[in-house]
Amino acid sequence: MKIEAAVSRPGSPAPVIEQLDQEAPGPGELRVRIVAAGICHTDLHTHGGRLSPLPIVLGHEGAGVVDGVGDGITEFAVGDHVVMSGSSCGTCANCTRNLPSYCDQAMPRNFGGRRMDGSTALSCGGESIHSHFFGQSSFASYAIVPERTAVKVDASLPLELLGPLACGVITGAGAVLESLQVRPGDSIVVFGVGGVGLSAVMAARLAGAAHIAAVDVNAERLELARELGATDTFAADDPDLAAKLRRVTGRGFAYSFNTTTVPAVFTLAMECLAMRGTAAFVTAPRGDWAPAMFPMLAGGRQLRGVLGGDAAPRLFIPMLIDYWRQGRFPFDRLLTFYPFAEIDRAFADVAAGRVIKPVLRMT
Repeated sequence: MKIEAAVSRPGSPAPVIEQLDQEAPGPGELRVRIVAAGICHTDLHTHGGRLSPLPIVLGHEGAGVVDGVGDGITEFAVGDHVVMSGSSCGTCANCTRNLPSYCDQAMPRNFGGRRMDGSTALSCGGESIHSHFFGQSSFASYAIVPERTAVKVDASLPLELLGPLACGVITGAGAVLESLQVRPGDSIVVFGVGGVGLSAVMAARLAGAAHIAAVDVNAERLELARELGATDTFAADDPDLAAKLRRVTGRGFAYSFNTTTVPAVFTLAMECLAMRGTAAFVTAPRGDWAPAMFPMLAGGRQLRGVLGGDAAPRLFIPMLIDYWRQGRFPFDRLLTFYPFAEIDRAFADVAAGRVIKPVLRMT
């Protein structure tokens, strides 16, 4: 069938909407009519060809309605409302422990641009277009989605809000609730309060943390962090930042959560920890960096990488939706909406830091 999709090609500053041919869903796949899709920094990085082959249709925070099903589908039917998260095999050791972000096949399934059999669902004339980015390629009017990628949600919910739950929000909230397992009375400092960091702040408030510090260069985002649950906020360029952070608790933080790529922040995220504290991070430093090993050893401190919040989307996304319905997790305050036709403006705005979480409306 013919679809509209935003294609990332070499040399283009943003994906460009084109008409493509899309195959019917194969065995174990759904066809989903996309209602809305969030834009994540991973989309920006991949658009330039760093992580996946080009040309490709990106998008990995999609939400929509099941429009067709392939052979063997047992959990979904046409008309079901779904949020789409990453792709995983379902059978490896980590998948069977509900840790799909660490699937043995995570890289080829999410960044390979093809099904595992090497085929792609998209083409333009005689040109093959890479698909199945994070099991969805949801910058499109329709997506072909493996059954495990989809999370069924209540049809009464506003689908246009829900896509970001699948990556940015689950990463931040999951890091706090699943990875670090913050408990009432704990302390945590969040470095970088964009979509992932603010989700962590909201989750820390849900968990009952006594001290929730936020650090950023953007004063408006720090004010929003206060409104969403931060007890203390700090400018990232404060020359006395390390000392001020330690004074919040008098002994350092039980946890730090770093959403930035700045090597100096990785150092600070370790230095501000209390004895036996844990520093979690969700992206690698850009530039040379190495932890100071003796303070880690002497203090029993840990440095921990986190993907997808260590969460199982089919369990965690419905939980976040319940918290949102209760008014306890207002992630919708992070969202800014754009027509699909203005994907170039949305890309430019998120790259410039003018918005926290852009969401494309497909219609």
